[in-house]
Amino acid sequence: MVKQIAFGGNRFTQLRHIKDGMKNDEIALGGNQKLKIYGTLSCASGKRMQAENRVFFKDEEEAIAFGFRPCGHCLREKYVLWKSAGRSN
Repeated sequence: MVKQIAFGGNRFTQLRHIKDGMKNDEIALGGNQKLKIYGTLSCASGKRMQAENRVFFKDEEEAIAFGFRPCGHCLREKYVLWKSAGRSN
């Protein structure tokens, strides 16, 4: 897991690091550190979060290992399975 603010610099620099991470298969999913939710990088809900709460994961296993749950919008099927397993926030 890596925090967006760990990339330092201004927003442009952070976005460049994120793009490079995606290209190198180091970043595949994004998450909200406060809410402990992970989802796709194209999720509209994820795009609205504040940069200081945004984290990135290499894969789903990493997100789950850090205790994050699937997004109810972009990962609906996985969220339903997670919810039906009796888990909650």
